[in-house]
Amino acid sequence: MGYSRKEEIAKLKRERKEAKAAKKRKENVREKLVRFLIVCEGTKTEPHYFEALIKNYISTVREVTIEGEGKATVALVDETMEIKKDLERKNAMTFDRVWVVFDKDDFDDFNEAIEKARRLGFQSAWTNEAFELWYYLHFEYLDTGIGRAEYIHKLQEAFRNRMGDEGFKYKKGNPDIYKLLQQYGREDLAKRFAQQLRSLYTGTDYASHKPCTMVDKLVEELEKPELLLKKK
Repeated sequence: MGYSRKEEIAKLKRERKEAKAAKKRKENVREKLVRFLIVCEGTKTEPHYFEALIKNYISTVREVTIEGEGKATVALVDETMEIKKDLERKNAMTFDRVWVVFDKDDFDDFNEAIEKARRLGFQSAWTNEAFELWYYLHFEYLDTGIGRAEYIHKLQEAFRNRMGDEGFKYKKGNPDIYKLLQQYGREDLAKRFAQQLRSLYTGTDYASHKPCTMVDKLVEELEKPELLLKKK
C-alpha cells in the first residue's frame, strides 16, 4: 500500500526533525569533549609517561592521541602539523589542544621550534635540557644547569634513596616510570618546582633558560580537562 501525499509530507517532516535532533545531540557531545594530540620527541620515554598518567586520571571529557616520532625541535613541529591534518581528515574531527614535547639537548633550533609551534597554535611542553628534569623535580629542587647524563645519575640516586635499593637502575623508556614517580616522588612538588624555575627567567631566549620545563602545564591539562571546557 502506497503513501498518500499527506503521509509523505508527514514522514519527511519526522525525518528532518530526527536528523536535526541527532545533529544537536552530536554537537552537545562535542561541546563536552576536549580532544588532545600529543606528539613526542621520544618514541618510548614520554609516551609511556603520558599514557600511564591518562590511565590514572580517568576522564569522560578527554580524548587523547599520543604519537612518538623520534624527531626533535623544528622537525617535530613540522611532523606534528602533518599528523594533525591527517588525523583530522581521516576522522572528520578537530583537535582542541595540540602539544609538542621535546628537549633542548644540543639542538640549535630550540627557540625556533617553540616560536613556530606558537605560530601554528600548538603548545610546547619543552624541557631544557632533558625530560628527566621533570622526573627529578618529583624529589628535589634543582636550579643548576647540568647535562642529560647527570640528570639520569641524580634521578637514579634519588630513587635509590627513597626505595632503599642500591641496585635500582633508571632506564629510559621504562613503562613503569609514572607509577614509580607516584609511589616514591611527589607530583605536587614537581609542579611547584617547575613554576619556581620558570620564575627565574624572562625573555624568549628559551635555550638560555636552563634548567627549565613546561611539562607541568601539559600534565595539569590532562589531569583537569574540564577546566578547558569552561574556556570554549
